[in-house]
Amino acid sequence: MNKPHPFQPGWRTRQPLEKSWRSIFKWGAPDQFKHPNAGLYTLLKNSFGLDDADFKTPQREGDETVLLGDTCPPQLTDDQVKTLENIVGKENITGDDYSRVKFSYGKTMEEIYDLRDGNVDHLCDLVIHPRDAMDVQNIVRFANQENIPVYVFGGGSSVTLGLRPIKGGITLVMSTHMNRILEFNETNQTVTVESGMMGPDFEKSLNRAPSLFKAGCPYTCGHFPQSFEFSSVGGWIVTKGSGQMSSYYGDACDLVVSQEYVTPTGSFKTHAYPATATGPLVNDIMKGSEGSFGILVSVTLKIFRFMPGNRKKFSFIFPDWEHAVKACRDISQGEFGMPSVLRISDPEETFVGLKQHGIEGGILDTYITARGYKGGQRCLMIGHTEGEKNFSHHVYRTLKKICKTNQGLSLTGYPVTKWEKGKYSDPYMREDLNDFGIVIDTLETGVSWDNLMNVHEKVRAFVKSRPQTLCLTHCSHFYPQGTNLYFIFIGQFSNRDEYKTFQENIIDHIETSGGSLSHHHGVGKMIAPFMERHLGKEQMAVLKGLKNHFDPRGIMNPGGTLGLD
Repeated sequence: MNKPHPFQPGWRTRQPLEKSWRSIFKWGAPDQFKHPNAGLYTLLKNSFGLDDADFKTPQREGDETVLLGDTCPPQLTDDQVKTLENIVGKENITGDDYSRVKFSYGKTMEEIYDLRDGNVDHLCDLVIHPRDAMDVQNIVRFANQENIPVYVFGGGSSVTLGLRPIKGGITLVMSTHMNRILEFNETNQTVTVESGMMGPDFEKSLNRAPSLFKAGCPYTCGHFPQSFEFSSVGGWIVTKGSGQMSSYYGDACDLVVSQEYVTPTGSFKTHAYPATATGPLVNDIMKGSEGSFGILVSVTLKIFRFMPGNRKKFSFIFPDWEHAVKACRDISQGEFGMPSVLRISDPEETFVGLKQHGIEGGILDTYITARGYKGGQRCLMIGHTEGEKNFSHHVYRTLKKICKTNQGLSLTGYPVTKWEKGKYSDPYMREDLNDFGIVIDTLETGVSWDNLMNVHEKVRAFVKSRPQTLCLTHCSHFYPQGTNLYFIFIGQFSNRDEYKTFQENIIDHIETSGGSLSHHHGVGKMIAPFMERHLGKEQMAVLKGLKNHFDPRGIMNPGGTLGLD
């Protein structure tokens, strides 16, 4: 007698319909999907008291065509639209319902709730695709004259309400045309690129530097956020992003040599010196400004020789969180070099991660358990080294000794290989979970070593005080003085307001326990209400003074960005 086939949840496997709500809120490529495996699916059912019947029929899939009706009618006059058409060409302006929604929304859970319901507000009046820096200058000059709000859209992966055109106006889409490499300088080991260039195109061009630029070797940008495939170079800089290899290459702002901006009070390009002692640097002031001072049109970045053949993968299991953290602090302060990827997961994330990557229940899991590393306590470290061959191998050998000193058990490079396969695709599971009423979201914070345990304990305690809520935490960006904590929370919420209140309370607990408001996602309009409490009135007064200088009429990304208006 044949055994019945195991139940298959109703995970979505078809592309979103053209110009549908789902085509806007779906993460990533329209034809790509990633579903929870059997182990993770069972965990979700057990965690939320669900059974197979709850995963038969998806809810609110968002396949309806985007039609606004009388919602948010455009406010620009015909004469204003005509002038903008004359600047960029009629073919580079769109004002249809779908375009207005698509380029007004990012990827926060709050926005996804709205898009799934087809309940939108705060839309731009017009979408403009500038062709070059001169177009941007002319647009900003006219917008300032007419007092038209200006917003900027790069890759659209913002998770802080950074793209929301609260006051209508125009949204400039930088990635359509402004996506070129302007100069490759192997002598200085720099590249100048337009801000709208997307991550994969940028990296591919650098990897092909010998054929494209007659360089002596391939190069890399060294910046690989999880949103890499769907984020722009300019977006990395203006939100002060970090990548999965930032512990070695540096955060996005560490890569910046100079920038070119268009502001309502004028345009400028900072000098491309490796260092200079000419007072406070405007180059630094503009990093992380999120379009509130002006528009980044190009940036000169450091580049690095691309030597993937020299990587050494490693993974270790530790008996508990304290030992894993101590090992990472010893590595970060060891002054022997840093691995490019270094990540540690706390016990709950380790438990879920082993299920997600199909390791739990296998030979490796049996081996770990037999060696005394108990489930619910053990913590996983993964990573790899980078750079010149001898350097890379030296870092590997040294960190291996440190891990063993801290009771780490080597698991070879196998878990790293499993992680690499999903490092860009894991976010695709969000839609699967949302389709069945399960919310997965993240918040992250920068912490000093001496306060890491306190922040981790207090934030987790709050998240876990909510019944049937998972809280997975890892550290993934390391410095001699501290690291980050990346909280992933998963639960069921009755509506958008319940979710939003819970999220705001997590932010509150992060801040009151001594963590930074953001480590690498930026501030946007979501975290802005906490800014003055976090920075204090004097620092906020400095930022507001800069805002008043660059944008005296308040047209640049208005509506609460960075808490400046």
